[in-house]
Amino acid sequence: MNASRSSQFASQTLRVATYNIHKGVRGVGPRKRLEIHNLGLGIEALDADLVFLQEVRRFHHREARRFQRTSFGWPDSPQADFLAPEGYEVAYRTNAVTRGGEHGNALLSRWPLGDVGHHDVSDHRFEQRGLLHVRVAWRGLVVHAIVAHLGLMHSGRVRQVDRIAGFIDAEVPAGERIVLAGDFNDWGEKLDAPMREMGLARAELPGAALPRTFPSRVPVFSLDRIYTRGFACRSTLVPRGSAWARMSDHLPLVAELEPE
Repeated sequence: MNASRSSQFASQTLRVATYNIHKGVRGVGPRKRLEIHNLGLGIEALDADLVFLQEVRRFHHREARRFQRTSFGWPDSPQADFLAPEGYEVAYRTNAVTRGGEHGNALLSRWPLGDVGHHDVSDHRFEQRGLLHVRVAWRGLVVHAIVAHLGLMHSGRVRQVDRIAGFIDAEVPAGERIVLAGDFNDWGEKLDAPMREMGLARAELPGAALPRTFPSRVPVFSLDRIYTRGFACRSTLVPRGSAWARMSDHLPLVAELEPE
């Protein structure tokens, strides 16, 4: 990986965002609306070095037909490419194949990307889940960016965390930095302990309330998380307001990290 392209960004802080974009649409039936264009503006406004995205579509034939006649139609390019701000690199892998299309995880990066991998952590065949693993060259360091979207049942999430631990042991050299981010669906706040056991710390500020991201209109739960190894969290932010509430059922979470 060539880090020279990123020399213009002089900050010692790595700004990271995670966002479940709900496949770029909201609503049901005749009230369903396309939000992918607004999401593009929102992601650009986050001004993050790395954007971890979940529920991203490469294609969906039925939705493309539904919205092709609207004033701002279904994008011609895959959603990850469409959402990437100018100059960002993109990595994407499919998690689930559905009727008429698919969806998965993506990473948008203003820093050079290296090898891109995908690891299946599905707990059963009715809920397809995966990890997107990308090596990022940041200021002369290698950062292992892992995008996750865990299952809806707690027992399944526990097994998926075990698989994440095995994946990290096998694929990430000891001592190299990790940012694991995504939608963990951890309604009961039970996953921090097993994450700590594998050496990952949640990006949060001591004594501060956990940043709530779901549901977007009246956020109550902290489902969207950023876990790190080799970084200290300096700040967190959850953008709020009617525009953000409209675009997805989740709000984005942003954290500023400094290497330890």
